[in-house]
Amino acid sequence: MQAREFLSKLGDLSQTLIFAKIENVEGLNHFDEILEEADGIILSRGNLGIDLPPEKVFLFQKSALHKCNMAGKPAVVTRVVDSMTDNLRPTRAEATDVANAVLDGSDAILLGAETLRGLYPVETISTVGRICAEAEKVFNQDLYFKRTVKYVGEPMTHLESIASSAVRAAIKVKASVIICFTSSGRAARLIAKYRPTMPVLSVVIPRLKTNQLKWSFTGAFEARQSLIVRGLFPMLADPRHPAESTSTTNESVLKVALDHGKASGVIKSHDRVVVCQKVGDSSVVKIIELDD
Repeated sequence: MQAREFLSKLGDLSQTLIFAKIENVEGLNHFDEILEEADGIILSRGNLGIDLPPEKVFLFQKSALHKCNMAGKPAVVTRVVDSMTDNLRPTRAEATDVANAVLDGSDAILLGAETLRGLYPVETISTVGRICAEAEKVFNQDLYFKRTVKYVGEPMTHLESIASSAVRAAIKVKASVIICFTSSGRAARLIAKYRPTMPVLSVVIPRLKTNQLKWSFTGAFEARQSLIVRGLFPMLADPRHPAESTSTTNESVLKVALDHGKASGVIKSHDRVVVCQKVGDSSVVKIIELDD
């Protein structure tokens, strides 16, 4: 809270996200209060392993990740392949640990000594990446979605309802990607909270602002900050295109987003795409079928 207060006085830095690093029993006991104040959580398992009995660490990890997931806040896990600091391959237990971090719902894995002073930093990243990709293939999205909807309960907020509906529609029509137009990034993060099986392309539309001396655009912050969220791929739109379109199509921005998806290989001919955007005061979820 003090850090946020300090940053808010520094103008541009007020948008900075603050992640709380949980590394002792005190942090564990006050986890719910910390999660409420923080923008994300880093589970420092190395320190937790010293402060906690070893048999308790896994339980806290699962509980903490579940709480972060339900709050829609990024969770980062540390200390996964320590042995790769000196070795070319992780142990089998470490490989399983990486996969379990993904299956438990973590958004990111933070490497430490392995890439800071380790002998095989590049191999470490590619090995961890391959394990994460395999784990994502077997992630039980259906169960996760039902559990999240049940946890959020009814009545849902307007944004939660739109986000969950977009994900449900995308799964039903087997869409290859969900495209979300947003200016703050919040809508896209909410869609990613439901862990859709397809990538979420967050098109951040910059806002124009002035301090009476000069004009500037916001948006780069929001786009970059989305990179920590699992399954979310941000792109910054041309500021001349408004996020809140008055017509039912945001054609030029949508075309840029679709072209970006095609160029990166996630969208192909005849694919279906779910688009989530604001039209006037209404939020719209629509399904687009692509031609050649």
